[in-house]
Parts: sequence; structure tokens; C-alpha cells
Amino acid sequence: MMRRVALEALSLAVLTFVSSAMLTKALRAFSRKHGLLDVPNERSSHSAVTPRGGGLAIVVTATVALLALRWFGAIRSDLLLALIGGGIAVAVVGFLDDRHRLPAGIRLAVHVAAALWALACLGGLPPLAIGDRLMNLSWVGHALALLGIVWALNLFNFMDGIDGIAASEAVFVAGGGALLSLVGGWSDLSAGGLVVGAACLGFLRWNWPPATIFMGDVGSGYLGFVIAVMAVAAARDNPVAIWVWLMLGGVFFVDATVTLVRRALRGERLHEAHRSHAYQYLVRRWGSHRRVTLMVLLLNIGWLLPCATAATLWPGYALWVAAGALTPLFFAALIAGAGRREQRPP
Repeated sequence: MMRRVALEALSLAVLTFVSSAMLTKALRAFSRKHGLLDVPNERSSHSAVTPRGGGLAIVVTATVALLALRWFGAIRSDLLLALIGGGIAVAVVGFLDDRHRLPAGIRLAVHVAAALWALACLGGLPPLAIGDRLMNLSWVGHALALLGIVWALNLFNFMDGIDGIAASEAVFVAGGGALLSLVGGWSDLSAGGLVVGAACLGFLRWNWPPATIFMGDVGSGYLGFVIAVMAVAAARDNPVAIWVWLMLGGVFFVDATVTLVRRALRGERLHEAHRSHAYQYLVRRWGSHRRVTLMVLLLNIGWLLPCATAATLWPGYALWVAAGALTPLFFAALIAGAGRREQRPP
């Protein structure tokens, strides 16, 4: 039975990849025809006018694939409701923001509502493994999970600033999470991560440097939300899953968090556009989107994936492995310039 479900999920992932690539291509032509373009400004990391909103292809194909997984019995209904209900809400507000620049308060209200919906569907934050002990954080844990989901969907938006970086990160995190969930046998997280990663990979066909279409808030917010919700859901079956998924997304988490904290300490408006992330400083230093995106992929595959695997295999040490995995990234982000005050042109 499980073998049949796994084969159906793999087949669906291939179909999702092809559909996402085709829909992204169609959206690129549509955006060009109707003037849905990203025009470079002083805050941009790109120099060419480029179609935007391609993340809609990820949202549509991933949603259809998740519904199909439920039809096959490969994903639980509560996880499906959490992902689709909240995910579509986040995608819609992102789409509107791409078109009309919504007030930050409206975006935040929808993000919080989507996170509350997902946690209500999943039953809140499960007990977490701290060493060899399981700790039920009760309402404190639920509040932390709410903040974590909202932060994850916003940090993905913040980090979607150069060609290929957000889509390739989503492929890695969703695919890595699916792979590591197999340690305990095939699960709905294996299937869900597989199809979400496939949808991102199809989009990446057109977003890899030099990108011919951008994701936009419609895709970046959706991906951050979906990944965070899958991490919470994974913790129901594996109490160390939060630490594992945190490591998988470590590059984005560290860069965005260090940048936010340093800007907040200077009293800057956190919702305003800027170019002070570590990856943005590296792009200007190296003069290449491709080099920075490849560097992130190498860090993910060569450092974070082995660390996440070790935490999965030796769960008693998961928290300490996570601390050891993320600490070097913290210092690397500071050295690269994350959150450093931008030098204004004279």
C-alpha cells in the first residue's frame, strides 16, 4: 500500500514540475503583454526590466498537487487544510501587494490569521525534544509557533531579492525535509515536500540566473508559509523535526534575522525596502547573482544537509547539532555585512 502511494506521489511530482514550468512560461508572456513588470530602482539588485508574479505558477500547481495527494490518501486532511487554507490567503494578499502595494498592517493581519488557521488545524505546536526530554510548551509554544510561521513567510519575502535564490532554497528545504522524513518511513510530509519542491523546481527553470521572470510576493510569502507549516506538522511525528527544518532553512533564517535585528536596533522602519542583507552585499561585491545563489546551494548541501541528517539519526543531540550548524552562519552573515548600514551615494 505504502509503495503504491509513494509511486503515485513521485509520478505526481514529475507532473507538477512539468506543469509549473509550462505555467511559468505562460505567465512570463502574459506579464510582458500586460505590463506586469519589475522596473529596477535604487533598491534593486537587478538592472533589467523583468516580468514578475511568476510565483503564481508555484501556488497553483502546488495546490492542485496537494489536493491530488489527498485524493490518493497520501496526505492527512488536517495538514491539507492548514496548507491550502492559509497558503491561499497568504498568496492572495501577496498577489494584491505585487499589483497595488498594500499597507503593511493589512498584510500582517492576513499573515497572522493564516498562521492561526494553520495552528488550529494542526492542534498547535507539538511537544519538542530538548536533549532526551520531551517538553510541552503549552500556550507559550503555540505563541512561538505563531510568531515562527509569520516570520518564516516574511523572511522568504525579504530573501527573494536575487535571481534563483528563493526558489532554489525552497527546493532544497522542501526536498530535504521530504527526504529526512523518510527515516521514519513514508509519510504525508514526504509526499507534501516532494510536490512543493517539484513546483518550485519548475519555476526555477525560468528564474535561474539570469532570471527571465521573478517570483513576487505571491510566491515568496506562500513558500515561507508552507515550509513553516510543514515543519510544525513534521514535529507531530518526530519531536526533533523543528530543529531539523530550522537547519535546512538556516541560511535564510540567519541572514534575515541578523539583518532585521541590526536594523531594528538602529530604529529603521523594518517594512521598508533595503539592500542590507548579507546576500545583497555579496552580490554587489562579487558582481554576480549566480555565484551567490550557487554559494547558498553549496552551503545547504555541503553543510546544513549533513547537520540535519545527523540530528535526525541522533535525536538526543539535535538541539546541539542545530546550534553548531547555525553559529558559523551567524558569524559569516556578520562578516558579509548583514544588517550593516547602507552607504548612500553622495
